Amino acid sequence: MMQNPRIFLLVALAIVLWLNYQAWVRDYSPAAGVTASQTALAPVKRRDLATELPQAAAESGGKPAPAAVPGVPAASAADSGAGIVHVRTDVLDLDIDRKGGTLRRADLPRYPQVKGGSVPVRLMNADPDTLYLLQTGLTGAGDSPHPTHLALFESDRADYTLGDAGELRVPLHWTDGNGVEVTKTYLFHRGSYRIDVEYDVVNHSAGTWAGAPYAQILRNDPPTKSSMFDVQSRAFHGPALWDGAKYRKLNIADKDDSALKLDVTHGWVAALQHHFVAAIVPPADAAYHYTLGVEGTQYLLTVRGPSRPVEAGATGHFEQNLFVGPKLQAQLESLHPELERVADFGHLYFLAKPLFWLLQHIYNGLHNWGLAIIIVTFLLKLAFYPLSETSGRSMAKMKLLSPRIKNLQETYKDDREKLGRAMMDLYKREKVNPVAGCLPVIIQIPVFLAFYWVLLESVEMRQAPFMGWINDLSSRDPFFILPAIMAAAMFVQYKLNPQVGDPVQQKVMMIMPLAMSVMFAFFPAGLVLYWVTNTLLSIAQQWNINRRIEAAKKN
Repeated sequence: MMQNPRIFLLVALAIVLWLNYQAWVRDYSPAAGVTASQTALAPVKRRDLATELPQAAAESGGKPAPAAVPGVPAASAADSGAGIVHVRTDVLDLDIDRKGGTLRRADLPRYPQVKGGSVPVRLMNADPDTLYLLQTGLTGAGDSPHPTHLALFESDRADYTLGDAGELRVPLHWTDGNGVEVTKTYLFHRGSYRIDVEYDVVNHSAGTWAGAPYAQILRNDPPTKSSMFDVQSRAFHGPALWDGAKYRKLNIADKDDSALKLDVTHGWVAALQHHFVAAIVPPADAAYHYTLGVEGTQYLLTVRGPSRPVEAGATGHFEQNLFVGPKLQAQLESLHPELERVADFGHLYFLAKPLFWLLQHIYNGLHNWGLAIIIVTFLLKLAFYPLSETSGRSMAKMKLLSPRIKNLQETYKDDREKLGRAMMDLYKREKVNPVAGCLPVIIQIPVFLAFYWVLLESVEMRQAPFMGWINDLSSRDPFFILPAIMAAAMFVQYKLNPQVGDPVQQKVMMIMPLAMSVMFAFFPAGLVLYWVTNTLLSIAQQWNINRRIEAAKKN
């Protein structure tokens, strides 16, 4: 039976290969290939997602909503002849287009693209190559005009700044020319990436007016190839949603996902990328209709609410909640209890979530994510101590048996069947379980993977320093010092445990720590810090167990 640390090393290698296999599947999945070939061989009329309107539920005897607002010419999403309203808060720098009140630029001043740099991360933008817009409006059935994302709004000012206030209101005004007046107000909050959108409708007309609120994310999101040398490329990017019961990531190259039509209560939709997100959170008190439209590498993710009437002489109120910014889990959870899922921890969410919770609480006391990782690793080692103790005692006994095992290998070197029986008899006489070393390693696999996704996806650790040369725990060690320490520690661990197998196998296993450190060199420094800490604690524990077993043997 293969023994620790051979199991430990080979399992780690298997994890690395599995992560790269996942990346390969994303890049070269059959669905993506079929879609690309169909697009090339069967050209069809392209949809203009920028001018599409969600279909409002028809009123009694009404007509479906038109494809565009009457009197408004079709235009590309990047065009804006209406003018821009510039908004600055303490955490956001945005441009709101007066055509539709669309969010067409969103910069995050607190998150530079490069640590120490002056250029902020940009989410919303109107560049056709990286198009990313957040469109909102009220639509309706019939031919009457509505304040959609294609309608023209008026603004009292061209520039708004939060200043010392706790919130900032940015109103936009629209009228249909027949007595219906709508004020669309963006509400910003200090220190928050939440954006509230409110519609106040005043109906001075002679008849009933009806509107259905909607919001949609329009994005050009061409696929990128994943690489073990690029942390960001391994994170999911694309549309996702919470359907009221479960979290779903959508593949725009998949036929079923690209034709999504779903009625959801208390859900949300989002456009994901590494560390940052744009999300739409409809009110929880009504069912909203979710759709996904795809044209090439562009997608339009829409939520539309039920149509509500505003009687003649009456007023109406509609509202929506948006989020544009980093995946700060506390802010996300305050907007929707499941919105923190956009910090995409994968299938091991149930493990990653408590690990992050523990990391966060320790960080709150120490204000250093690296120290928090070390302490959490120590606590995990403490929690697994009973299993590790059992495994360690088995390994210590195996080490004491190494000379006798080597003798058996020499005696039966030409007969593997007799060698196997002789070794099993030896284990039985000495009451040693050669399988006992496997269990702690197997248990650590999901913990390791959960830690991997926590450190990869948690924006809280983006550009977070630890000490000295490590100034970003979410990126690789710039000088590969931690991987070198990891290689040395894993070699010591290897020498501390019994050497099994023939001489050639032993030499191969001696190279494994170096091979593993090379592969881990491109993992987040925080993950390597966890692995180094765990290995050093394992060495200390095994050394202590070996010392006690040898002392007992002498006595």
